[in-house]
Amino acid sequence: MFDFFKKKDQNEPQNSENKPEEKKGFFSLTFDNLKKTIEKTSETLVGNVVSRLQDEEEFDEFILDDMEELLIKADLGVNTASAIVDKLRSGQKLKPSQVKEYLKNEFSSILQNAGSNVLSYKDGELNIYFIVGVNGAGKTTLIGKLANRFRIQGKKVLVAAGDTFRAAAEEQLNIWSERAGAQIVRNDGADPASVVFDAIKKAKSENFDVVLVDTAGRLQNKFNLMQELQKVKSVIDKQAPEALRETILVLDANTGQNGLSQAKVFTECVNLTSVALTKLDGSAKGGIIIAIAREMNLPVKLIGVGEKMEDLKDFDAKDYVEALFA
Repeated sequence: MFDFFKKKDQNEPQNSENKPEEKKGFFSLTFDNLKKTIEKTSETLVGNVVSRLQDEEEFDEFILDDMEELLIKADLGVNTASAIVDKLRSGQKLKPSQVKEYLKNEFSSILQNAGSNVLSYKDGELNIYFIVGVNGAGKTTLIGKLANRFRIQGKKVLVAAGDTFRAAAEEQLNIWSERAGAQIVRNDGADPASVVFDAIKKAKSENFDVVLVDTAGRLQNKFNLMQELQKVKSVIDKQAPEALRETILVLDANTGQNGLSQAKVFTECVNLTSVALTKLDGSAKGGIIIAIAREMNLPVKLIGVGEKMEDLKDFDAKDYVEALFA
């Protein structure tokens, strides 16, 4: 039942057999760079647990409570941490020395069950990406980098400046769009839904491949935010019903478990399909990826690992888990 706990043949080559094949794509992190990027997350999520258990011979309730507390502190969230530890409480016959492989298996299963990490796109059709998230999460920067990615791939990109109540946000988005070589539709102070309507109309008439829709993120006024996002979504559904590829929630990795709360709020507004995690480089709170995958059934598809245009990367769940335990 627990084949993954069997000892390796002593004649097997060490260190190289589990290291994923290096990525060849321009938008993918090499394994070594990914490992470096999530080094702090690996220490809090894996290292601290393994260190606590390394001298223990058997699990008892006290040890399991400690393990659960460490996982919660590593931003797995209460529900996910409890579910993982409860399996040990309910009779899985493991030794503390086996916990590293047990956690690796659990994390892999959770991320796999959340769905594909590949960003949806259809060649020869209009592709709309609805970008949501709180102010300060990095939506504007992500849109600029995503526009740049599509432009490098030879796509014609249009940005819809839907956060019309923050002039600074529109101006910043304009700068990012220019840097990326994308066009922009903006109308300061206008109704966000009308801006998105104009953007879709332009995209259809001028044969754009991609529309990136920016939105407001004023959680302090939740009711108005929900109404606004639902109105924008309604415009997309009416004007281009087959074109919406992704509704992406942008989260700042440093918010940790607060990211789970944000995901729940935005799920009430729109049907989220995926997550983009910004500012992952150097964060110790990357465990939120696993919590969101389990509790919200949402896959992470994009990660921000730096300030440069090219620092928006594809998320690979298998590589992420391997790097956590490397």
